[in-house]
Amino acid sequence: MTIDVSNEGELPFELEMLRDTVRHFVRSEVAPVEAKLSLDQAKLDPDQQAALQARARELGLWALATPKRLGGAGLDVLAQTIVAEEAAKCRLGAFFPAAGAIGGDPPSVLFHGTAEQFETYGRPIVEGRMPKAFTAISEASGGSDPARAIQLRAERDGDYYVLNGTKTWITHADRAHWGVVYARTGEPGRRDGISCFIVEIGTPGFTRSRIPVMIANSPNELHFDNARVPVANRIGEEGGGFALADDFLTRGRITYGAGPLGIAEEALRLTIEWAKERRVFGGLLAEKQGPQWMLADCRLALDAARLLIHRAARKVDRGEPARAEAAMAKWSATEAAFKTLDTCIQLFGGMGVSCELPLERWFRELRIKRLGEGATEIQRMIVARSLFS
Repeated sequence: MTIDVSNEGELPFELEMLRDTVRHFVRSEVAPVEAKLSLDQAKLDPDQQAALQARARELGLWALATPKRLGGAGLDVLAQTIVAEEAAKCRLGAFFPAAGAIGGDPPSVLFHGTAEQFETYGRPIVEGRMPKAFTAISEASGGSDPARAIQLRAERDGDYYVLNGTKTWITHADRAHWGVVYARTGEPGRRDGISCFIVEIGTPGFTRSRIPVMIANSPNELHFDNARVPVANRIGEEGGGFALADDFLTRGRITYGAGPLGIAEEALRLTIEWAKERRVFGGLLAEKQGPQWMLADCRLALDAARLLIHRAARKVDRGEPARAEAAMAKWSATEAAFKTLDTCIQLFGGMGVSCELPLERWFRELRIKRLGEGATEIQRMIVARSLFS
């Protein structure tokens, strides 16, 4: 009996070419710019970023998730994971792929909106005329359980909705011109009681405040005090917001996990090079069984995580349900990446926590990645539920 596994562990030639293009771009054009940054700089200055973004557009590395009909590259999820992994292999890569050079995608929920909504809000991002928009789901009452936790209210008042409440842990809100906000328009605790809105920065009654955290890319808390949002800014039907969010969360968890995987691969490469040169106890670190086994464990965990990411991506690209597979992909990748960084720092010793190397920054940022897009425990719950459904 012949079983067709459709080369699940291999990449088509086109994706290998895409991977090599991103890898070369990061190494030859992004890394030299990053090398000129001072150790306390969290991101590139606007001129540096604009130059790299222009080069990324020339290479076709722009608006990758945006459908071709809307002016984007229209890459499938598997291709997006290839880009995400390679684009993260730089000092700023955890939250700024290729140091912020690769972008151009509005929140994917906008693809389900009207043509007018996309032209007004999405087109400027795709064309590089506007920075990335934010997505606001999480609240202090429980960011990992939005169906029940969302308390931000949106009450219909003629041609407007009036929003009252707070969102927290929202990234990119400090730089965005607008974002999508999920608010409750129906009964508490119901999935069909959540709607999605486009909210512009500067809307009266809408304010932002920075939340200091352990990394430089601080999130924001968003406050809504009788903020009036036009009905025309609602995406989809009233009460249909959670279904839209569930779709983008599934896709997003897959690509989200690929970034940490790329960082861990780069850290592993640096550590292996170090181990080949570092002499301890009469020999090279690379010759000692303890470090060898530590690095072998990392190799196993990262390879396994990549297979799970690619499996989940292929299922989505085939149009198959993949909620549990996406959860396993995000869970395995962020945990494996964090443990790999911990191992690499341990083997580097004092140099591992020096700001001269990117390891300490990556370690802090990967700790955040274990929480983003649903904490590891939430991913476990999703997988467990799938076993009994």
